Amino acid sequence: MTLLPPSRRADPRGRIVIAGILLALVLPLVAATPSPTPPADPERAAEYWISGAHVDTAWKTTRGAGVTIAVIDTGIAKGPQQFDGAVADGTDVSGIGSSDGRTPLGPLDSDHGSRVASLAAGRARPDGTGMIGVAPEAKLLSISLGFGTTAPVPFAKQVADAMVWAVDHGANVINLSFTTNTLEWDQSWDDAFLYAFDHDVVVVVAAGNRGSGTTMVGAPATIPGVLTVGGVDQRGVASRSASTQGITIAVSAPSEALLGVDANGTIETWNGTSGAAPIVAGIVALVRAAHPDMDADNVINQVIQTAHPAAQATSYPDPQYGYGLVDAAAAVSASLPPVTANPLGDLSEWIRLHRRAPAAQPAQPTRTPAAIPPLPQADTPTVVGSPLVPSPDSLLYGTLPLVALTVPGILIALGVTAAARRIRSARAHRTPKS
Repeated sequence: MTLLPPSRRADPRGRIVIAGILLALVLPLVAATPSPTPPADPERAAEYWISGAHVDTAWKTTRGAGVTIAVIDTGIAKGPQQFDGAVADGTDVSGIGSSDGRTPLGPLDSDHGSRVASLAAGRARPDGTGMIGVAPEAKLLSISLGFGTTAPVPFAKQVADAMVWAVDHGANVINLSFTTNTLEWDQSWDDAFLYAFDHDVVVVVAAGNRGSGTTMVGAPATIPGVLTVGGVDQRGVASRSASTQGITIAVSAPSEALLGVDANGTIETWNGTSGAAPIVAGIVALVRAAHPDMDADNVINQVIQTAHPAAQATSYPDPQYGYGLVDAAAAVSASLPPVTANPLGDLSEWIRLHRRAPAAQPAQPTRTPAAIPPLPQADTPTVVGSPLVPSPDSLLYGTLPLVALTVPGILIALGVTAAARRIRSARAHRTPKS
């Protein structure tokens, strides 16, 4: 602070008077202007999707107890309070993680799996406050993947192994918040995803984000039968950076200004369909908990048929919004006619049409072939001779008839020729008459 020169310093008594006058003028204004009251629970208030997707209304029926969500991702961290009592089991399929799948993997975003899990089924604080997942009473399975080239196990095999492990360890819902940015998928995924579908598991997949270079959905979001989730902002409009588009998108959920817990328990704000997918996975868990006898095909039908068509959608389903914006309360409470097949496609039929069919096995004979006796052996020659010397048969039937016909013919020809010469000679020596 710069001090004034001594000659220009103000009288302290004058300053007190002026300060009193200012306080007299300002205090009434302060008293008349209400100060904003911060929310009692700012983290819960920031979870706009809890009320926006009517999750809080669905909680009046169920909070997901009895359902298990498998998070196949970078691993769910052990430290955060949101996972106390939530993670039932886990494993690592990458070859570089811990055996329980609870060591976050990846040099760039090892917290990804924890954020995903917290949105799906994170627990509130003991007093009921703080960030909470969509299905806060569901169980979690932590299956850690190694993304990139650092894992000794190929990525396609990791995913296939993770799918089978999740099914074998009781998953009712599987969440996959990643994309390969390609339409095609490794053939080993055929059997792995069929294994999940055949065991009545709902597979929820993120559509991908334009902001990270995904302009169209890629596998596993392109696999028939999976529940692919697109992303919208707080207004319900398709996110320009935190979502993508494609005909396989089934429903849309919030993907901007999301909350998620990192490995040390810090609440972060993040964007992307990686977060929209676990919101829907949590809603699927609520439906499965409310309707324990409902199979996976009908659970999916509940979710997509009760979604609200987006105002900006141009078709139904729409390549950006799918069937619409997900509604947890409607999905839990609606009574719909049952379906007999997955409304999002049949992977087994796709495999039949697009994978090369195995070669047909040759038909097996139905009758015993008839036994044919072998031909008799040729007679052994009794006289050994040269093939150049005539045999009796060749002399009798070949040589003698040929000689009998040829010799008389030659003699007759010679006689005729001699007679003709004599006639010509006699004519040549005859003397003409005068």
